[in-house]
Amino acid sequence: MAPYESDDTAGVARDEDPRSGRRKAARYAVPVAVVGVAAATIGLVPALADSGDPDLPRITAQQLINKIAKSDVQQLSGTVRISTDLGLPDLGGLESGLISGAAKGSGDGSSADPKARLTELVSGMHTLRVAADGPEKQKVSLLEQGSEYSVIHDGKDVWGYDSKSNEVHHGTAADSGKDHRAEPPATPKNFADEALKSVDDTTSVTVDGTEQVAGRDAYKLLIKPRQSGTTVGAISIAVDAKTGMPLKFTLTPKSGGAAVVDAGFTQVSFAKPDASTFRFTPPKGAKVTEDKQQPGERKHAPLPGGDFAKGPGGATVVGKGWTSVATFDTGAKGGLPSGSKAGDLGGFLGSLGDHVSGKFGKGTVFSTRLVNALITDDGKVYAGAVTKEALVKAADAGK
Repeated sequence: MAPYESDDTAGVARDEDPRSGRRKAARYAVPVAVVGVAAATIGLVPALADSGDPDLPRITAQQLINKIAKSDVQQLSGTVRISTDLGLPDLGGLESGLISGAAKGSGDGSSADPKARLTELVSGMHTLRVAADGPEKQKVSLLEQGSEYSVIHDGKDVWGYDSKSNEVHHGTAADSGKDHRAEPPATPKNFADEALKSVDDTTSVTVDGTEQVAGRDAYKLLIKPRQSGTTVGAISIAVDAKTGMPLKFTLTPKSGGAAVVDAGFTQVSFAKPDASTFRFTPPKGAKVTEDKQQPGERKHAPLPGGDFAKGPGGATVVGKGWTSVATFDTGAKGGLPSGSKAGDLGGFLGSLGDHVSGKFGKGTVFSTRLVNALITDDGKVYAGAVTKEALVKAADAGK
């Protein structure tokens, strides 16, 4: 079917209620960046249902993005399955230990600290139970064999509880009562928001038919980089046809194979959860740790994927779009550690990477199925969802 034009980009502003514009500004911040992209980026071919898929009204990619932007889900509960496969080397379980150790290092040592526990989602398969009732009541529970870890936000209080160790972590929510998203963390919407931040004129966005997710009819939004130097193949977002809320997020690498990140609801309800869902009292005998950070200092735990076309805080970003590279100087000359036990570690790490050279000098590239990083012998780091060749090119350009 031939594409047809629409005026939906201009229509976004018309649909806004000026009296509620300020209240909705934070909620719309991510999709609005996409709404303004030139029509050449947004596919205007309407979705057609494949055989056996839901027969939904036709919609263009621009209309679907607008639908996500206007989604205002305040109550929900359900189950989310997350699978993350970065293709880390098999170190006999050591890689899990490294992730866990790094996570604990970012927290206060409590096994119930959300900053530590939610980083577990960067590897493996996990099942989460989630619930929300407005911006001040959310809960996410990480289900484990014979135990459960939960984060509960109830008004000004944020509780983390690890049933296995019977430890509790207590903190205070930042800016409680202001305009926050109502959905809990680690849902398909979180991943979708990050992906939409990366959409610009280096990206193709189309509607790729329809499907059913958790028993609900959904449209499929397909995001594909136009650039050749990225490791990202495609991102598919299943968007609930009624509410506009993302129900499933899948990121596949350009190299093919299993998805790097696959997060989706297996069950979801938009009814108001029972109030008892968000009540928490530390169990008798539990060890309670108070968060020493002030609300304004607190940062969310990182999730798999992150901001797909930007670097971490403090890094300088070079390049554009999906081939952008974050770079920073560690100040440690000589590249990987050397000498005695440090040399053993450096040699071990070096065996996992590829040695490269260029105008920048020499270094080692460490690769996953999505993010690659170059550590040069003069202590600089270049990282991004780009190929090894793109990292070397960025390092050469930085000289």
